[in-house]
Amino acid sequence: MKKFMIKLPNNKFNKKSINKKYIFSTLTGVVLLLASLFFNFFASSYATRQASNSVDDILLDKLPVFDVNFIFVNGAVIFVLLIFILMITNISQIPFILKMTALFIFIRSISVTLTHLAPPPDMITINTDMFQKFVFGADLFFSGHVGFPFIFSLAYQHNKYLRNLFIIASLIGATSVILGHLHYSIDVFGAYFISFTIFSLAKNIFKADYDLFLGKEAVSMSLSFESIKKVSGNMDGL
Repeated sequence: MKKFMIKLPNNKFNKKSINKKYIFSTLTGVVLLLASLFFNFFASSYATRQASNSVDDILLDKLPVFDVNFIFVNGAVIFVLLIFILMITNISQIPFILKMTALFIFIRSISVTLTHLAPPPDMITINTDMFQKFVFGADLFFSGHVGFPFIFSLAYQHNKYLRNLFIIASLIGATSVILGHLHYSIDVFGAYFISFTIFSLAKNIFKADYDLFLGKEAVSMSLSFESIKKVSGNMDGL
């Protein structure tokens, strides 16, 4: 029986439209993301155990401490939910988002192990068990609350609404971690430059996934000759 390949719109969720290449790429992204989270756990634990002393900071030394628990915690939750919604409403974007996120976490995990600074002495306490399982205190450089929204603003630079939304989210994250004395100024300042570099790496390393993310390629499916005849017949009846 002859097989034909047809293209479906990227934003249409249809189980039959997901070919083997797409499934493999998505599963690879899931594995990389889980591996990066596993690596991040041990890297953060190591950085916290090896933390030495806190240092002076040009901004923190002059700013009072504010309780930013609500913004720090709920802002992160809203951000994750937004990414999840974007993925399920446009499945073609899933592989690149997973792999870009995994690369971000891998590089940040390496980064936090290199400099063993203790957190600012007057940093606020994050009042949630969920975050305490992932945030250890001395995993400082660079700030994920700043870097994550910014890297997504770069990924969605073709969509001005999402781009601007993620830029605003990044600025809110930067403001909250400084006011809560959760990060040093360099953690925030450096996050923008490192995130830009990670995005540049991701779109080149995962070029096929990035093209799919941008809609340059469609998710395809294989249909039998009888299926195509049926579709043609329905179109003739219109």
